[in-house]
Amino acid sequence: MKKLIGWKKTRSAVFISGAGSNLKNLIKFSHKIKSPISIEIIISNNKKAKGLKYSNQYKIKKQIINFKNHKSAEKKILKILLKKKINFICLAGFMKILSSSFIKNFKGKIINIHPSLLPKYKGLNTHARALQNKEKFSGCTVHFVNSKLDSGQTILQEKVKIAKKDTSFSLRRKILKKEHKLYPAAIKKILS
Repeated sequence: MKKLIGWKKTRSAVFISGAGSNLKNLIKFSHKIKSPISIEIIISNNKKAKGLKYSNQYKIKKQIINFKNHKSAEKKILKILLKKKINFICLAGFMKILSSSFIKNFKGKIINIHPSLLPKYKGLNTHARALQNKEKFSGCTVHFVNSKLDSGQTILQEKVKIAKKDTSFSLRRKILKKEHKLYPAAIKKILS
């Protein structure tokens, strides 16, 4: 077993827009001794994001950034991240596309989780689209972020069998369970 004395975790930020189930999962993962990350800040573009409650629950700083002006929003975020010495970003249901100039600051250090087997079903309504097309499988993908929507290099993927009786809701629940295992595994793969 490698010595953990003086072992430093990577200072990380999680960006969210919604319920934050992946955020909660990542926080729990970050508390494990062998986790390579420590979550220093939660950033959201949505002040009503339910996931922000985890900021209080787990005593993690949060920052809500208005994206009306995309450029100045990114500038603000960059300042916060530099101040906090953040060098790894996890997007977890963050509903904004980051510009290439923002991404350049964190080359290979921004990852995202998406509820489909990319390159299939980029963007929104992935479960409904998979069902509509009578897919036999769906799943989730953790990938590096580039300036194109859900197009960065895949890190890990997990398949889920679609049952005949599946609805968007039941498929989402099935895939979310896989997401909660896949995201920490992808982080370990990159940072450990």
